[in-house]
Amino acid sequence: MKILLHVCCAPCAIYPFSRLREEGFEPAGFFYNPNIHPYLEYAKRLAAVREFAGRTGVAVTVRDGYDLDEFLVRVAGKGRNRCEQCYRMRLDAAGAAARAEGFGLFTTTLLYSRHQKHDLIRGVAKEMAWEHGVDLYYEDFREGWREGIVESKAMGLYRQQYCGCVYSERERYQDGSR
Repeated sequence: MKILLHVCCAPCAIYPFSRLREEGFEPAGFFYNPNIHPYLEYAKRLAAVREFAGRTGVAVTVRDGYDLDEFLVRVAGKGRNRCEQCYRMRLDAAGAAARAEGFGLFTTTLLYSRHQKHDLIRGVAKEMAWEHGVDLYYEDFREGWREGIVESKAMGLYRQQYCGCVYSERERYQDGSR
């Protein structure tokens, strides 16, 4: 069965793609991440996703446009609730792409990261699946966190140090935790 995997970055895609194949799925990737800032960071991540796709033979669709303005409008002034708006924007696009491209299922690499709000992502993804008339494939990909890190380093893929948004970049430097 075909499944569309929303991809936030190449390192986070490794384990989910592997698991989906193990489960008998034919995964294809979908890259849409207007949250990534600055644009050069966005370009690095997109290039790494394309490199990963080329090495593994996985088809990846890239949604045209870098919708930074829409992202900023949606998250500005939301404080800690900004992540929900970000997830909604990206998972809405993934659900729409799944339906448009004939996929009955979709999921996201956001479910891989230990730094993301897992339960919120799952809830938003369920809503977007329902809205677009597709099903959400849920798996807690965090189990493969270490495996994905090791493999991404072995592949020499670009590894970022923050989720992508300007707010997380600021937090990275302010608190020095990442």
